[in-house]
Amino acid sequence: MPQDTPPLSQTAHPILIVDDEEIVLVALRDTLAREGYHVVASPHAIHALTVLKDQQFSVIISDQQMPLISGLEFLTQVREVQPNATRILITAVLSLSTVIDAINKGEIYRFVVKPWLREELLVTVRAAVQRFEVISNNARLQADTQAMNARLADLNKELETQVAQVARQNTQLQQLLAEQDENLRQSVELCVQTMQTFHPTLGNRARRVQALCRSMGQRAELSPAQQQILEISAAIHDIGLIGLPRQLIKRWEDSPQSLNEAESALVRHHPILGQELAGFVHRLQSVGSIIRSHHERFDGGGYPDGLKGAAIPWLSRLLAVAVAYAESQLGAKEAAEVISQGSGSAFDPEAVRLFQRAAPKAVVPGKQREVMLSELAPGMVLAQGIYSENGVLLIPDGQRLTSTYIDKLLNYNRINPISQSLLVYC
Repeated sequence: MPQDTPPLSQTAHPILIVDDEEIVLVALRDTLAREGYHVVASPHAIHALTVLKDQQFSVIISDQQMPLISGLEFLTQVREVQPNATRILITAVLSLSTVIDAINKGEIYRFVVKPWLREELLVTVRAAVQRFEVISNNARLQADTQAMNARLADLNKELETQVAQVARQNTQLQQLLAEQDENLRQSVELCVQTMQTFHPTLGNRARRVQALCRSMGQRAELSPAQQQILEISAAIHDIGLIGLPRQLIKRWEDSPQSLNEAESALVRHHPILGQELAGFVHRLQSVGSIIRSHHERFDGGGYPDGLKGAAIPWLSRLLAVAVAYAESQLGAKEAAEVISQGSGSAFDPEAVRLFQRAAPKAVVPGKQREVMLSELAPGMVLAQGIYSENGVLLIPDGQRLTSTYIDKLLNYNRINPISQSLLVYC
C-alpha cells in the first residue's frame, strides 16, 4: 500500500500513546510507526506516568475514558512532568464541559474524535510535532539567550572591574607623572638657584631666556614634550659656566674680546659641560643635546661643533635667538635689531621671525647686572635686597637709590663690610 506522506527523514519524534483498549492502541501505534515516528504505547495511565519520568516525548496522545484516571486528568499531570510535549485527547463524545476542562486544566492542543479519519489524525500529529519543535527551539533559544545574558553580565562585571582597575592605574600613573614633573621642576629650579648664587646675573638671564622660549614655543605650536624640553633647556643653558671663575664670566659678558685664547677655549667648552651635567638626569638627556648646540651659528661659525643650518637642532636654533637677546648689553630695541640683522647668518631666519612675533607677548623679567658698591649711582634700582651679615634687611629690592641711600651704605660698609653681590636693573 503506498504511503500518503513521506516518512520523517531525520530524527524520529517519540510519541506516547495511552489507551486501555488494545485494538485502539495497536491501530494508533501502527499508523504512526509507518509514518516514521518512534511510538511508545501504554495501556495504563499510571504506567505511562512512570515512563514519562525516564523519556522525553514530542507528542502524548491519550484516550479520555480510562479506568482509575481519565485522559484529561492524565494530561493535566503530563503538563507538570513534560510541559513542552504537545498533548492530544481522544474522546468518543466531545462535550462542552470536556472542552472547558481541557482548556482550564490540561491545556490540550487538539481533540481527536472517535472514530477518526487517518489523514486528519496524521495532519494533527504532524502539527503537534511542529508545535513541539517550535516550543523546544524557543526554549533552547531562551535558555541560550539567558546563558548569553548571564555571560554578558559576567563579562560586563569583569569589564567594569578592569575599567576600574585601569582607571586606578591611570590615576596612579598620573600621580606618578605629576610627582616626576614636580621633582623635575624642583631640580631645574635648584639648578637656576645654584647659578644665581654662583653668579647672580646667570640666574636672571636664565629666567629671561626661559620666558622668551616659552612664548616662542607657544607661537611655534610645539608639542607639550618639545615645549617642556625647550623651557628646561632655556632655564639651565648656562649651567656649564658654574665651573669657571666668576671674574672670567664677567669679562666674557662685558668684553669678550679681552679673553685670551686659553680663556676663550674654557668659555667655548661650557655648552659641552652643560650637556654632561644635564645628562646626569635621565629625563634631561634630550635637554643636554639642545644645550650643547645653543651657541652654534646658522652659517656654521659657532661652537662647539661648528654645525650649520638644519644640522643644528630646531630647539637649539630657537634657544640661540633667545640667549643672544638676553645676553645683549644693549637696550631692548637695539638688541632686537641686532637679532634681525643676524637672520640667515648667526640665526635661523624662521627662528628670528618667531622671536619677533613672540617677544612682545613674553613676560620677561627685567635685565639685571652685578655692580660693586663703589659703582652705585643715584637713580639705580636694586634688583635684590641688601642685607647685613646677620640677615637684617638694609635696603629692599626695587628701591631706587639716592645719594642719601648710597652714603648710608658706604658708611655702613666701613664698619660692617657688605660681602653680598649687588644687583641692579639695567
